[in-house]
Formats: sequence, C-alpha cells, structure tokens
Amino acid sequence: MAADAPVQLRLVVEAEDFEAALAFYRDALGLPEQEAYEGESDARVVILDAGRATLELANPAQVALIDRVETDGLRSPRLRVAFEVSDAEGTTRRLEGAGATVVAEPRETPWRSRNARLEAPAGLTLTLFQELDASGS
Repeated sequence: MAADAPVQLRLVVEAEDFEAALAFYRDALGLPEQEAYEGESDARVVILDAGRATLELANPAQVALIDRVETDGLRSPRLRVAFEVSDAEGTTRRLEGAGATVVAEPRETPWRSRNARLEAPAGLTLTLFQELDASGS
C-alpha cells in the first residue's frame, strides 16, 4: 500500500431521525459504538464500527446483473451499503422487526452467497450477504 493511501473508509450518513437510525444500526444490526460527540445547537455524531471496509466499484452492466439476481431487476440506488452477516435470514427478520422494509428476501446468488435487500433508516438501501463457502469469507 502506498504511504499516502487511506487507512480507513468512513461513510457519513445524515439521519433526520437520529435516534431511530442509531437504534437500528447500533442496537438492531449490532454495530458497536466506537466514538460519540456532541456540539452546539444539538449537533450529534456517533461513529459505529462496521468491521473491515471495502469500496466496491461496479459498472452499469454489473449493477444490472446484481439487481436481477438480488431483486428480480428492481433497480438499486447509486449507493447501496452491503454488510456481511453470518445469518442472512435471521438478520433480515431482526432488521425488519426494527423498522427496515424488506425489498427482496434472502436468496442464493450465483457467486455462492445468500443476499437480501432492505430499505433502512436514514434513507439507506442495504444488502445483507452471507458467504456460503468457507473460502468466501
């Protein structure tokens, strides 16, 4: 890695309903709170540890393929957040109970993962994926 390469990827999301988003991502999804800050005029931020981060760049043909596989072609937004989980079905049910809308139920993909698509608080579209092969995680 180059000496000046980034060492952390941080996705910053504005949440109109901050408390609901915090309850969903920290409490329901289980992302541990790493840091929290408060400022003037009720300014608040909480940094949640989402584990290892990667940046996945896909061309339009790949996005269309993923959308066909995950949602029978329902177009995803330009930005979608994907979380690897150990139990796609159980996590989907838990997040649905915490306020997410299930767009596509968990299903096996050609690349041997079990993927689900959800609309979640703070306006994010989520993919939950569970690697099915031991070598895939």
